[in-house]
This record gives sequence, C-alpha cells and structure tokens, in this order.
Amino acid sequence: MSKPALGRGLGALLGGNPPLTQTTTAPSIPAAAPDQRERVLRVPLNQVRPSALQPRKEFSDEALKELADSIREQGIVQPLIVRERAGIFELIAGERRWRAAQLLNLPDVPIIVRVADDRAVLELALIENLQRENLNALEEALGYAQLAEQFQLTQEEIAVKVGKSRAAVANATRLLKLPAPVQSFLRTGRISVGHAKVILGLPDEKIQQLAAERIVKDGLNVRQTEGLVAKLQSRATKNSGDTAKTLAIVPIDANIGRLEEKLREKFGTKVQLKYAKGKGAVEIAFFSDDELQRVLEILGVNAD
Repeated sequence: MSKPALGRGLGALLGGNPPLTQTTTAPSIPAAAPDQRERVLRVPLNQVRPSALQPRKEFSDEALKELADSIREQGIVQPLIVRERAGIFELIAGERRWRAAQLLNLPDVPIIVRVADDRAVLELALIENLQRENLNALEEALGYAQLAEQFQLTQEEIAVKVGKSRAAVANATRLLKLPAPVQSFLRTGRISVGHAKVILGLPDEKIQQLAAERIVKDGLNVRQTEGLVAKLQSRATKNSGDTAKTLAIVPIDANIGRLEEKLREKFGTKVQLKYAKGKGAVEIAFFSDDELQRVLEILGVNAD
C-alpha cells in the first residue's frame, strides 16, 4: 500500500517553489500585498527569525554542516517561507536552511512571504517536517497535541490535515503520557518508539521508569521488553493483595504481550488484556468523549 500524501502537500499549501530567476532585492520589509505573494525576495539574514510554533526542537549539527556545505556550493535553491510579524520575517518553513545560512554568515537569503495565522503556521511546519521525516517521535506528538489543545482540533481533523491515519495520531500522542525521564530516553534514542509503546502497558509511572532504566542498562530489544513488562505487570498485581483480581495477572507470555500491543495500535489508546486459563477481559481506556466516540466507531457501535 502506498504511503498517503501528507495533507494537500507542500506544493499546494505553499504555492509551489518559484525559480530564483524571479529574485528581486528588498531593501526593507515589503508589504505582503496579494500580487507579491509568488515573488522571491532577498532580505538580510538578520531580518528572519525562527517561529516559536516550530515543532522541531532538535537539529543535528552534522546534518546542518552538510547542508551548509551544499549551500556554499549551490546556494539556497528553495526559498524560505515566512510571514511578516512585528517588523521582522518569521519562518513558516525552512529553519534548517536558515540555520545553515547562519553557519555560513550569508548576508541575505531568498524568501517568499505568506499571510498565515498561528494555526496555519503550525500545520505547515508539521507537514514540512513530516514529509521530510525530520521530527523525532516526541516532537511529532507535541505538534499534534498543540493542534488539539491550542486550536481545539480532534484527532480525526489533525489526521486529515497531516495525511496520517487517526490511529497513527492517537498512538503518537500516547507517548506524551510517559513520565519525563522515559520521554528523555526516547528523545535521545536510548529507547525506541517500539520500547515506549510496550512500556505504556504498565499502569504506574514509577514502574514505567523502572522498565525504561532496565531496558537501557541491559540493552533489551522490544521482544525482551515485552517479557519484562509482563513480569512487572504480574508482580504489581500480586503485590496489590486483591485476590478478587486474579484475572488481572498477565502471564509471562510474549504472545499475550504482542496481542495486547496490537490492540493498542488498533484503538490508539491504552488497552489491557487480562487473561487466566482461557478466561479474562479486554479493557479499553478512553480519556474524553471524543476518544470514546472514536473507539465505538472502530468497534462499529452506533451510540445513537
């Protein structure tokens, strides 16, 4: 199956990439008149600033140096996309090129001016980074969370805008439920997204952190992590002293762990599979009315 296009694509959203042969020099900040929108302008580098809405927070020094070397030889082929804000140009797309230009101390850079509100800026920045696979898992999750919280978008609406499935958006945002130390391990690559998804099956943040530390210390792979999580789940349940919850004990069986993870992927939320001697239950967690509605739709249940 081919990968779905991301939203309308950068070409449609940003109006394409006009050739630099149209370049004119702008001695001061130009007015963003409609007939100027497709023109490539050159402005002093110090008039361009990054956006606080940029979801990408980490930039590889090595990759930036490689890009700077390319720009030194070929120039900036693709203009920066900006908007006018309080006497400066704020980046919408192209922060890597802007940072590389700083490394080279370029006097000016090519830009295209766009009229865009905060929501459009965040959407475009997300789409650009997702198309180039520049975001780490947590940056992607934070971008989705910002669209949801700041602009009251549902996961389905976000999925449509960025060209992802709703389950993919839901699974990404689940990573933000991990405790800060575990998120740090994920951000720095000490554990993978696969590890993180398995860790989310643990009910307590302290146990989640314990599992992450064990993964890092012992170099566990995802399959081994499933076994570890099963043991920790079983131990936590036995220590609860509640004999009425015998079915909550998860056997040390990687197959059960993988099935539970498949259910989490399917529903995009926390799912716990309780199993003992052929009996048990499946618990599907939801944290809002929208999430409940989404789960019901996946199950094919009409709430009306």
